[in-house]
Amino acid sequence: MSTPHPSIGTPQTAPTVRLVATPEQQRVLDRIELQRERLRARRVARAQARALAEQAGGATGGGDASLALRAAGFAREHPLAVAAMAGVALVAGPRRLIRWAGIVLPMLMRLRR
Repeated sequence: MSTPHPSIGTPQTAPTVRLVATPEQQRVLDRIELQRERLRARRVARAQARALAEQAGGATGGGDASLALRAAGFAREHPLAVAAMAGVALVAGPRRLIRWAGIVLPMLMRLRR
């Protein structure tokens, strides 16, 4: 039986060469590490928020929630859109809103079926 070749199959301990970074390179490496830490923290926060949202059971209103609950969830998630709709409603005036509601609401009710 022959002994295996030392470079094949057996780990060799090679002398480790430690490179020393220049101060500029070290600053770049530090910024990279900070960015990685921020990304890790963001990932963890997003996972926690997703878990809390799932645990809350649809506080924003899922498909089976009432219209009021869904509207409140939409308003919480999209405050600028709600403010824009309220502004348009104020500019349009009540008479025009009632007229348009008479046209749009029946179409929405047909779509809902």
